[in-house]
Amino acid sequence: MADAYIVDHCRTPRGLGRIGKGALSGLHPQELGATVLRALKDRTDLPTDRVDDIVWGCSNQQNLQGNDLGRMTALAAGYDVKASGVTLDRFCGSALTAIHFGAASVMSGMEDIVISGGSEMMSFNYGNQKAARTKLFDSDNMNLRRLHPQVAQGICADAIASMEGISRRATEELAVESQRRADAAIKAGLFARSTIVVRDADGQVLLDHEEYPRPSTTLETLAGLKPVFEGIAHSPVDEDGTTQLDLIRRVLPDLDIDFIHHAGTSSGVVDGAAAMLLASKRACAENGWTPRARIVAMANVGDSPELMLNGPIPAARKVLARAGMTLDQIDLFEINEAFAVVAEKFIRDLKLDRDRVNVNGGAIALGHPIGATGAMLVGTLLDELERRDLKTGLVTMCAAGGMAPAIIIERV
Repeated sequence: MADAYIVDHCRTPRGLGRIGKGALSGLHPQELGATVLRALKDRTDLPTDRVDDIVWGCSNQQNLQGNDLGRMTALAAGYDVKASGVTLDRFCGSALTAIHFGAASVMSGMEDIVISGGSEMMSFNYGNQKAARTKLFDSDNMNLRRLHPQVAQGICADAIASMEGISRRATEELAVESQRRADAAIKAGLFARSTIVVRDADGQVLLDHEEYPRPSTTLETLAGLKPVFEGIAHSPVDEDGTTQLDLIRRVLPDLDIDFIHHAGTSSGVVDGAAAMLLASKRACAENGWTPRARIVAMANVGDSPELMLNGPIPAARKVLARAGMTLDQIDLFEINEAFAVVAEKFIRDLKLDRDRVNVNGGAIALGHPIGATGAMLVGTLLDELERRDLKTGLVTMCAAGGMAPAIIIERV
């Protein structure tokens, strides 16, 4: 099997995912993605007519985000029409899965140059669907609902915390540390190498910094926030008055949920895009590229769709087994902070040194642009491995439906 190499990557800053308030919220999704594709081309002198495919992640593929963003984004970026494109959805794991698919194509020998990445405009995704979300489980597929009574992810987060004995204080300590690390990284310019400036059609700067972080966050301020998912858990989801709490208790009848998560311990709603150039050894030589890292192993797992968020632990173990490696051979870890309990359980179950996990903060501080986050995490990890002169890193994240992709990279 051939090797797949990471040549370079870039991302946008994360903009507030609120229509009219977030700096990126007025962009067309195709233009948001085009921003990182143009930057990647310029950074690498990429001959776009030689790009075999663009594999793009986007979770909410409807309205302006429909119609194959992978292809339309490339055309909007001015890429040669020979550069094909496809868009995929693994919920939060979409961009990481895009990297999997792109790397697999290169490793198989079928393709030499692939761009993988993703984007998400959460500003209009969630702003425009508030009413629709109340009917999320009132679908026509009653058979699936009987087989797997899935509930809102925040309820899953609270359920897991209750089952694992993870306290509200522990989740808030993790959240405060995420904010502290992100603030330190931003002030030290640690994201500068890969973060690009987003401009409008007239060249005016729309966003050149992270909009979401709240560095003034303290344990005291978080302690004053009201948990947000208890009301959702008790809201009816059908005409019979069935609630989301009723649904989860079909699977866990004795579960007594202590609702603890709130806005300060949940990932931020943001807009953003990221792209990564993957290439074969031959393509690197032909284009004069010095690869920055090699894809060592990739894995995916399915886990309980009812609890939904527990996949990262078995995914990490699976990808390590695929690589023939152990946890102590991984220098740095990135686990997406979808909710604080996800990262907290990951660290506890794998008995990890906290100083090796999310060292520059996570999605609680920076935000989680669903379809782009996976590529952002791999890029952040690679930059930090280089900065610290370390070798290997592992990225994983939970995805809706009870899934988790994972990847291990190694600096070249």
